Amino acid sequence: MRIETDLKLGFKDVMIRPKRSTLNSRAEVTLDRDFTFLHSKYQWNGVPIMAANMDTVGTFEMAKALANHKLFTAIHKHYSLQEWKTFMQSVNEEFMDYIAVSTGTGSTDSEKLTAIFNQSPQLKFICIDVANGYSEHFVNFLKRTREQYPDKIIMAGNVVTGEMVEELLLAGADIVKVGIGPGSVCTTRVKTGVGYPQLSAIIECADAAHGLGGQIVSDGGCKIPGDIAKAFGGGADFVMLGGMFAGHNESGGETIEINGEKHKQFYGMSSETAMNKHVGGVADYRASEGKTVQIPYRGEVENTIQDILGSLRSTCTYVGAKRLKELTKRTTFIRVQEQHNEIFSK
Repeated sequence: MRIETDLKLGFKDVMIRPKRSTLNSRAEVTLDRDFTFLHSKYQWNGVPIMAANMDTVGTFEMAKALANHKLFTAIHKHYSLQEWKTFMQSVNEEFMDYIAVSTGTGSTDSEKLTAIFNQSPQLKFICIDVANGYSEHFVNFLKRTREQYPDKIIMAGNVVTGEMVEELLLAGADIVKVGIGPGSVCTTRVKTGVGYPQLSAIIECADAAHGLGGQIVSDGGCKIPGDIAKAFGGGADFVMLGGMFAGHNESGGETIEINGEKHKQFYGMSSETAMNKHVGGVADYRASEGKTVQIPYRGEVENTIQDILGSLRSTCTYVGAKRLKELTKRTTFIRVQEQHNEIFSK
């Protein structure tokens, strides 16, 4: 047993210090990023915000809405081959830059991934998603997937430490997914005691990834648009959102009425709800590590997209970053005890 005593920070622990700026308007800020990926060498352009691969977020409908703004969606892994075929017939080639096919690491996952790519070889991105990216099995699956798909862009995780980011990049990942336990419907930290404050995880993992020419995506922990800005300020190349994209028309999940008001169901993919739906229940050797909540219905996701992008542009104007790429270079975090005045908060 050992104890690390150096400071680790989450989004709630800091704010971004403003700096002099020559920008006259938020309209001058460019949120597009250009990346050349480590293994696939593919050149990508877009706004590096992602919808998480949860079946109450990462839907085909969400992908269509986000792609209009060059935002990305990791499609959840529970669509059938026929559903994928129908969806692919409704989109154009340009759309392929903004969606990933998600997969677990089981043999049936691998077979389904192969079937999807055989059916739609124009797809470009793979998201290998497990809760615990530290297992040897996961790393071996990543290596095999890279061998099988040398030209695809592979996103893999989740991990929270620099040495594991390096291992995944060397094993074949282009983008490493960073985050253990920060999600709004994740109970991993409660059930296992395992985790890492998300901002420190971003800072440390980004440093490791960029040293090898890879990228990271911050996955989880963003409650408000300001958290997205902090993630980018900390060095994240992409930011993945779950709860912030939940509750919309385009989100999955059952719509229910509570006290006369519409709500949509949102749950973690390790929750009892998800396991009952997709794998016949919680296996007797494990515990549920997610919760199920009812989110007030939020209408079209378009309004949320505009709020997020507008807020991020505003952050950039406060620190003089004309491009999103410059935000991390211009970010100085200050430690705080309080984020905002909550006197009129519900």
